[in-house]
Amino acid sequence: MVREDDVRRDLLFAGTELGLFISWNGGRDWSPFQLNLPITPITDLRVHKGNLIAATSGRAFWILDDLSVLRQYKKDAPSFAIYKPDGAYLVNGGSELDGNDADFTGASTYRGVNPATGVVLYYALPELQKNDEITMEIKDASGVTVRSFSSKADEKFPRYDSGPRPDPTLSKNKGLNRFVWDMRYESMTGVPNVRIEGGFAAHKAPPGRYSVVLKSGAQTVTTEAEILANPLYPIDAATYTQYHQTMYAMETELTAMHRMINSLYEKQKQLESLLGSLPAGEKYSAIKRDGEALVKKMKAWDEDMVQRKSKAYDDVENFPNKFTANYLFLINQTESDIPRVNQPSLDRLKELNAQWASLKARGNELLNQDVPAFNKRLWDAGLGAIWATDSR
Repeated sequence: MVREDDVRRDLLFAGTELGLFISWNGGRDWSPFQLNLPITPITDLRVHKGNLIAATSGRAFWILDDLSVLRQYKKDAPSFAIYKPDGAYLVNGGSELDGNDADFTGASTYRGVNPATGVVLYYALPELQKNDEITMEIKDASGVTVRSFSSKADEKFPRYDSGPRPDPTLSKNKGLNRFVWDMRYESMTGVPNVRIEGGFAAHKAPPGRYSVVLKSGAQTVTTEAEILANPLYPIDAATYTQYHQTMYAMETELTAMHRMINSLYEKQKQLESLLGSLPAGEKYSAIKRDGEALVKKMKAWDEDMVQRKSKAYDDVENFPNKFTANYLFLINQTESDIPRVNQPSLDRLKELNAQWASLKARGNELLNQDVPAFNKRLWDAGLGAIWATDSR
């Protein structure tokens, strides 16, 4: 039997005794289209909601989901291209197809595999050199970057127990590649080796249209992706907007907190090392005394912000969490598959923001006044200075 696609005219699928075939030109030419389908008689075919469903003789059903790439494919298509994805619903749950493992076939021997729960993006590449990099940038309707990805892993990304996960990398194989954007914004920054039993993934983007920009060297291609509201939830546009703005503000603020902590902690370690290397004697006694007072002040602020004693799960029972852990817990509890911010979350946010205003002022005083002033004394004494570092 032969079935025509219900979107692209002249795209035909034929099921035969010897398997499956495809025609791009209304049946004038045919090519094998077996993929991972066993060689078996095809007893029926149906195109249904963007899927091709085959009934076989003795080998059950075979389903090719997401015909969007086939519908857009052209024989003379450029070797560098990106295909427009189908609209993706904001749903809960997960799937093995959310990953980007090239070895995963999309099938399991012992269980069913749900469709991907993110935006599934397909792109074609020519043969690239080993050191070539491709990048993908996702922007909202106003042009603001939501997320960016690269084919190169960040070698400096800090990895530690309970810390943020690194971003997935883009594959750059010759031909067709697949990548799933989980719809989330950039992950929040952590504090290396500080255990917080919380999640650093940001919230999912609200319904709307997003541009996807793929770059390879001087070449750039773009497409549009759409996130669709979950029809099971009675959430209006204003509620989505409030949820997004609240979550984005909290996530941005937590990242700012942790970057300040990382910057000041690194400076504290540098200062401790410098003071420990000073020779004994009256010449440096005043600098050493004032430096130790500054270290003490930095430690006091750091201990109010984070708890560095936990080394394993449940250590928090003996070493209570500090401020940013409480802030992260609020973010995690406010995030929901039902994108709505309740009043208790807003009340708690108001309390924490008031505490953060005081802590932030203390941190800025250290960064903008105390450390620069002590740096000047170090330079004047010919001892160098405390330098700036990457505060990711």
